[in-house]
Amino acid sequence: MFQSNKIKIFLPILVAIIVAVLPTPEGLSVNAHYFFAVFLGVIVGLILEPIPAALIGLTGVAFSATFGLVGDTAKASRDWALSGFSNGVIWLIFAAFMFALGYKKSGLGKRIALLLVKMLGKTSLGLGYAVAFADGILSPFMPSNTARSAGTIFPIAINIPQMFDSTPDNNPRKLGSYISWVAIAATCVTSSMFLTALAPNLLAVSLVEKSTGLVIEWGQWFSTLSIIMIPLFLLVPFLTYIVYPPEQKSSPEAPAWAAKELASMGPITKKELIMLGLGMLALVMWIFGKQIGVNGTTAALAVLSLLVLTNVISWEDVITNKGAINVFIWFATLVAMASGLKKVGFLKWAAGLISGGLVSFDPVSIVILLVVLFFLFHYLFASVTAHTVALLPLFLGVATNLLPASMIEPLALLLVGSLGLMGIITPYATGPSPIWYGAGYITQATWWKLGALFGAIYLGALVILGFIIL
Repeated sequence: MFQSNKIKIFLPILVAIIVAVLPTPEGLSVNAHYFFAVFLGVIVGLILEPIPAALIGLTGVAFSATFGLVGDTAKASRDWALSGFSNGVIWLIFAAFMFALGYKKSGLGKRIALLLVKMLGKTSLGLGYAVAFADGILSPFMPSNTARSAGTIFPIAINIPQMFDSTPDNNPRKLGSYISWVAIAATCVTSSMFLTALAPNLLAVSLVEKSTGLVIEWGQWFSTLSIIMIPLFLLVPFLTYIVYPPEQKSSPEAPAWAAKELASMGPITKKELIMLGLGMLALVMWIFGKQIGVNGTTAALAVLSLLVLTNVISWEDVITNKGAINVFIWFATLVAMASGLKKVGFLKWAAGLISGGLVSFDPVSIVILLVVLFFLFHYLFASVTAHTVALLPLFLGVATNLLPASMIEPLALLLVGSLGLMGIITPYATGPSPIWYGAGYITQATWWKLGALFGAIYLGALVILGFIIL
């Protein structure tokens, strides 16, 4: 294990060194060449993750700034290195992680899931919808689909098959396999339905703004992408019931179990009601922020303050939330690294090379091709974040070279809207995938087959949306 980790640490460094010592391509500055070598080393590090992801990003930024790869002066290098930490979207991610903690600490997230099982769980199809709706209700407020699906839904949902003697080793298809696939397929859709349902969504919006100057608001994201996301979300439990049906069709024990769990929780508490009210307040400000003149980040920080002041969470929770602080540093450094590619001129050079091969296509075909390639390239990534940082600025750069200005925003929405959906394709494609796969109800071969089928449906829906909004 130790030896394996040493190799994982060595490989990103080796990749960076090999790229750096290669001859600088024509048209690319030496600084841009060296910075790309560091950037590529960071991406390989994020894929292998031999050390915490935040430390990988911080190392890349610190190294690049120290050796003056970005910026003409020491002050300019410092300003670039710290630029991600002043990015409003990064602070929105941090605040949203605190909302997730509020749902967990107050018990509201668990209560919502149990209520849905109690109401809908008399049949296996109803259980599928209960699992999906629980994820859907929580998704606007929980930017970690791992915390949402694996941390909140999984502990509840995984208990249900066992009541029917459906375990990974005994009758997995009876119920456990169906619930597991519905859970992961639904969270991939909800992760793309809402801007705040997946942390890389927020990172992507920041990269879009830095690359194109376009600002994608919460309401614009939802109003555009919901055209396909709502039908897909409602289709998931039923489609799974058709193509991967459970052997157990009825489940009268599930509502009784949920009722017993709810009884043990007791009546709804004051903290749960406050959490519900503040969650709705944040949602209203995110949806109507543009009309009422409230920025999404400042709204999130205001609600975060209220969560602490009303004692739903404590200040100690805020300053000791390792997950939130880790993501804050991680994404802040990745925003800086991605912006560095544009700053040193690498994106312009690389986009120019790729654009030459697409110049003969008509604009609509270029948009569809870019969306399809962006989605399929995720087979090569185990991290949506790494995928976003590595490819989104490049694809936007190609689009800027080839497409009329009016088509850049629709393409950007299609690309960022694919980030949650692409998590369905492999057992490692998104955070909760290893948790549901590790539960043992779905074999690896079956996961790849179902991933290909659902991935094709999700990608097809994106292409249809492309024709609608272009």
